[in-house]
Amino acid sequence: MHGHVMMAFLGTFFFVSLTPGMCMTLAMTLGMTIGVKRTLWMMIGELIGVGSVAVTSVIGVATIMLNYPHLFNILKYLGGAYLIYLAIQMWRARSKLALQHMPDNAKRQSRKALALQGWITAIANPKAWAFMVSLLPPFINANEPVAPQLTLLVAIILCSEFVCLTIYASGGKTLGHYLAHSGNLKWLNRISGTLMALVGVWLAAS
Repeated sequence: MHGHVMMAFLGTFFFVSLTPGMCMTLAMTLGMTIGVKRTLWMMIGELIGVGSVAVTSVIGVATIMLNYPHLFNILKYLGGAYLIYLAIQMWRARSKLALQHMPDNAKRQSRKALALQGWITAIANPKAWAFMVSLLPPFINANEPVAPQLTLLVAIILCSEFVCLTIYASGGKTLGHYLAHSGNLKWLNRISGTLMALVGVWLAAS
């Protein structure tokens, strides 16, 4: 993989990871309730889940790329359209964020339970599958071995995801106070939605 392609993927996926979503919301909420140190166990499970989703998505998409190129193009357009749809939803969600209310016994959750919670959150999130299917294919060269490319892409994904999870967990309390004001949340959603729409258009046109 060429350096400029790798940097483009790093920037693209880092933005996607940083966008408020189910996993980032969970990291922020756990950071506020049990602290960053214990939240790391949830992060481990979430990263395993994200890596599994990425590998599974790429293997399936790679098969389509090699055997059904026209179907792949349709899938790419659908992926771009889905990102634009999410952007519209973010624009419309002016004063809402899906903050999860943790149970009273959250601080007594075991490490295994926290890791399982992170893994399930990543695997059960339909947006994660849509992002992987739509974001990864443009960066994979079908004329080169897929395994080395996939290894590098997954490594970038996991590093970006970990950094973003840490940011949300570490700044959970401050960010929570900031997002509590509907006006601030409205503009955060609009900015994120606009950037999301641009990514969707780029994917469809790539």
